[in-house]
Amino acid sequence: MPTYLYEIVGAPEGTEPFEVVQRMADPPLTAHPETGQPVRRVIVAPYIGGRWTELTPSGKAAKEKRMADLGFTKYAKSESGRYEKVSGPGPREIGS
Repeated sequence: MPTYLYEIVGAPEGTEPFEVVQRMADPPLTAHPETGQPVRRVIVAPYIGGRWTELTPSGKAAKEKRMADLGFTKYAKSESGRYEKVSGPGPREIGS
């Protein structure tokens, strides 16, 4: 079920909108579920991410960069049996 964003009609600036999970067939809310104040649905662009969209980084380099941005270090085993850093903040090599 989709999540819809609602705002209170006539609320002071800076009042946070709220989200409601509803079926698509359900009519839009006209009153806040807790306070009863009048509300209106806010139109927002949906996020449609997937494997082949421009919003999703793809490729090995993008994934390695994302790991490094999150603070992880990726290592690959070299022919000598040591692990060499591919991406991230860790030491250049590890191993025996």
